[in-house]
Order: sequence, then structure tokens, then C-alpha cells
Amino acid sequence: MTKRATITAVGSYVPEDVLTNFDLEKMVNTNDEWIRARTGISERRIVAEDEATSDLSIAAIQNMLDEYEIDPETIDCIIVATVTPDMFFPSTGCLTQDAIGATNAWAFDLSGACSGFVYAIETGTRFVESGCYDRVLIVGADTMSSITDYSDRSTCILFGDGAGAVLLEPTERDGYGILDSLVYTDGSGARYLTMPGGGSKNPARHETVEKKLHYLRQDGRSVFKFAVNGMAEVSVEILERNNLEGKDIAFFIPHQANKRIIDATARKMGLSEDQVVINIDKYANTTAATIPLGLHEIIKDGRLQEGDYVVFSTFGAGFTWGATLLRWGK
Repeated sequence: MTKRATITAVGSYVPEDVLTNFDLEKMVNTNDEWIRARTGISERRIVAEDEATSDLSIAAIQNMLDEYEIDPETIDCIIVATVTPDMFFPSTGCLTQDAIGATNAWAFDLSGACSGFVYAIETGTRFVESGCYDRVLIVGADTMSSITDYSDRSTCILFGDGAGAVLLEPTERDGYGILDSLVYTDGSGARYLTMPGGGSKNPARHETVEKKLHYLRQDGRSVFKFAVNGMAEVSVEILERNNLEGKDIAFFIPHQANKRIIDATARKMGLSEDQVVINIDKYANTTAATIPLGLHEIIKDGRLQEGDYVVFSTFGAGFTWGATLLRWGK
């Protein structure tokens, strides 16, 4: 029987500090009602001064290791999906590997923006299916506050900080685990959502700092249009590829970029409100962390049951987008 990857453990972490819409009213020309009506966001978590992405990653993993009583030395590989690494190198994966004591794991970062977690799940799944690795740890972690301009009201309302982790292991249970995935890229959309400074094209110097090139920039209308189409199409496609309909899905865990995008995608899939996992109101857009945060939430609440079908769907800078079909089982 073909070896398949499945999720066997989940953990998450969000910082303690809360930044509400009312707090943002004091920083930029906006208000709580406007933000909630257009995005669905009420508040977001922001790291403390001494917290970075590796701290978020480590805390989410430690939550998982403790909850499931996992020995970190049994982990074979660590993939950290992030666009806000502590530094260009060494990777946040390396920092995480050392901190949790995963002495037998190799580690690296994966840059897929808001699609990073789904991209990392696809990568880790293939590692497990190859038979080379038995325990692949996937982390989605981002400190978006570190690249957000809090004088730009079009972007500062959208993002928060957080991390989620899952463990992939092989299963031979027929019809369970990661059943299918679809991942796409359209690089022609790169200019619509970007952080232009800091890389080899615009290395850090006085001029790039003065021009605020080290903060994210977004053409909101273009991103919204592409995101609605991309997430809806890939979500419907993965159902059709597997002869499923909306009514067959227990939970849809979408990337939490904007509630209007989530609602439009759910309608295209024929889903009811109780099938859709939403945490954007509490955490805003945590980029690579949104989906694992949602997954851990429904597990902790006891809502996810044996045999349930779950769809992850995402869209991010690049443009990147994709979907994963999971059948939950111990």
C-alpha cells in the first residue's frame, strides 16, 4: 500500500499583546466600524520588543511537543514557512532546530508568503511519501508587525503576529491523511504585494530606509480581485478532483486575509457558515500562521472528528495560491 502523509500533532502560539481597532484609531485616520465592515478584523496580536519569528515558532512547537509528548530528537526535518525570518541567514529553521533540541533534524525556511503553510505541507508531504523521512515538522510563523508601516492605514489594519505547527507522519490507513493538494504561482502579480527593500535589489541603506522600502506595500484592489478568484477556483477544483461537494466537507480553513474573500470562496464551494473556520476577528492576517492556528482551534474545541474532510485554501504574494485536502484520523 502506498505510504501517505498525515497530520498527527498540532500546536500554536500567539503573543500576549493585543492591538485593537480602537488602538489603531489613535495612530491613523480609521475607525473600528470601518475596519470590521471591510475586513472582519477586531484585533490582532503583536510581539513584545524581545520577540522575533523564531520565538513564535519555538513556542508553537513547544506547545505541540508538550501536548502530544513528542521527543524532539525523533524529528527528521523542520520546514519553517515565513516571510519575516529573524535574519536572512542563518535560517529561522536553524534557530528553531537548535532551540527545541531537534538534534537529528535538518531544517530550512520556505518563502511562500500567505501561501507558505500550504506550500510547506505539499513539500513535507512529498518528503514523507518518498519514504526518506518519518517525522516532518511544518511551521507557519510570521512577525508581520516587523514589516508593517503603522502610518499607512491601508495596510496596518490588516496584519498580526502568530505561529502554528503541525507534525507530518506516514500512515497506511486507506483514504486518510493528506489526500490531495494543488499549488500555483503567477509571478506577474509580484508587483501588487511586495516588500521592496532589504534584498539584493534594494540593499539596506539610508535611502531605502527614508523611502520606507523595508515595509510591505500592497495594491489592495488588485490583490483582492485575484485573491477572490484564486482561492475560490482552487477550492472548488480540489473538491471536484476528489468527487466531493461542499456538503461532504466538515471544515473549510481558509487563509485569513479578509472576511469578504472568505465569504465569497465559501459561497462558491456551497458551504454553510458553520463549516467555515474564521479567526481573522481575533488575530487578523498572520500570513503563514493563519491556517495552522485555525486547525489547532477546532482540535482544541473538540469539533474535529475522526473521518472529517478538511480543506485548507490560501492566496498570497507572488501571486501564490493553493489548496490541501485532508481526511482527519488518528
